Formats: sequence, C-alpha cells, structure tokens
Amino acid sequence: MPEYLNIDGNTIAYDVAGEGPLVVLAHGMGDSRHSYRFIAPALVAAGYRVANVDIRGCGESSLEWTGYSRTDIAGDLLAVVRHLGGPAVIIGQSISGGAATIAAAVAPELITGVIELAPFTRKQSIPLGGLFRVKRYRVGSTQLSMTMALGSLSAWKKYLDLAYPSKPADWHDELGRIEAKMSEPGRMKALQAMCKSAPTDAGAQLPNVACPVLIIEGSLDPDWADPRAEGEKIVADLPAGLGELAVIEGAGHYPHAQTPDEVLALALPFLARTLANA
Repeated sequence: MPEYLNIDGNTIAYDVAGEGPLVVLAHGMGDSRHSYRFIAPALVAAGYRVANVDIRGCGESSLEWTGYSRTDIAGDLLAVVRHLGGPAVIIGQSISGGAATIAAAVAPELITGVIELAPFTRKQSIPLGGLFRVKRYRVGSTQLSMTMALGSLSAWKKYLDLAYPSKPADWHDELGRIEAKMSEPGRMKALQAMCKSAPTDAGAQLPNVACPVLIIEGSLDPDWADPRAEGEKIVADLPAGLGELAVIEGAGHYPHAQTPDEVLALALPFLARTLANA
C-alpha cells in the first residue's frame, strides 16, 4: 500500500521497503513506480531502504499540479528525501533523470549520488541527418510528437513498443496496466505537459552537481539518434571526474524494466561507493 506526502495541497504517492541507506526511485513520464518492479526488490535484498515514487501526475499521485517541469519534479523528490530523513541516492529515468540532476545541484547535503537511466538532462536539438539515417529515432520522434500534440494513447503505445526492443515476460499485463492508467481523466494531459517541458533547467544545473553521477543508456533507445553520444555530452557537462557512462547493448529507453540484471550490475557497486558513509 502506498504512503502519501502532501505538497502544497497535492499528494505524491510512494512506497518504502527495506532497511539501510536510502535510495529513491523515480520513473519517467506516462509511467508509474511499477516500472521499477524488478529493480526495487533487488535493492531491498542488497541492504537498502528503497522509496519508490510516483512522480506528480502519474500513478497514484494526484493531478492538478501547476507545473510538470524537471525543477518541479526535483522539488517533490527532495521533499520525499527530507521526509524520510536522507541523505539518498536518486535513481531517475528519462524526465526524472533531469530532475535528479537538479535535486543534486540544489541540495548537495541531501543527495550523495545520482543514477540517470536514459535521461533527458540537456537541451535537445533534432539532428536532421539522424532522422534520415536512424529509423528507430525517426519513428520514435514521430510517435512522441503525436502524443504531445494530440494526446494520442495509440501513439504512446506505439512509442512504447519501439522503446522496448525486447519485452519483459509480463509485458502484456504491464501494457494493459499502463493503458488503463493513461485512460484516466487528466493523466494524458500530465504526460503532454511533461513532453512540452524542455530539459534546459536540468542542463543549466549540470555544472553545479557535486556528487558522483552514473549515466546508463540503452544502445537502441529511440529517443536519440546516438544514445552513447548523448550520454557522453551529459558527462562532459558535469564537473570533471564526477560522471561516468555505461551503455547497455540492445536496451531501449527503459533499461530498468527491459534489462534489470544489467542495470543492477552497474548500480550496486555505484551505490556501495556513494552510500558507504550514509
């Protein structure tokens, strides 16, 4: 059963399990904390207290927020960390990767490390050559654009099919859960608002991050023509020596759900280093 944190009259849903140093999980847009269903139990078993969050407008968190930017989401994540008595490492996927960057930059006393999964953390430009050259990027961009402009659930499902180059064993049930949640009044509008929120606020904070950052990209992520190059640019914008990049071959935009064992093999040593004295 989730717990709820009240923030300015709205609520953030989360659940907590385990004992030990705090790890906060934050999913991407149009998703929920259920996307960490393979990762969260393994982190608990490894000796961490894991807070798995539904970001604003998603899952069981409330709607009617005034904004859906990465800065807004970062404020919510920091509120959860304060409420649970951090410090913490944040693992953030997609839009929440950018939010985790902001949280680390503005509250270094609370955030000791960040793991970003397929993150949108920098100002994006559309490489015309990449659109012509890389089919998955061209098709993915088209479906995301239709989702943003039209609020099309069909387009979102087509994007997800592409963003999971191989599917988890429970994909049929998971897709049904996502479809049911996104059919609730207001959920698609929250997704559209997140799509329209530029990651420039996160990019501006990259030079101000003071903790270690692990970037994990999937080699087949349709959100970029070259996912490795995107990860390298994020690392380059961080202070020297703080960032490291790993690319999981064959993974898409959701490596934590598609390739959880590979993500854990990268995350657990990072957590051991960054939370050793927490």
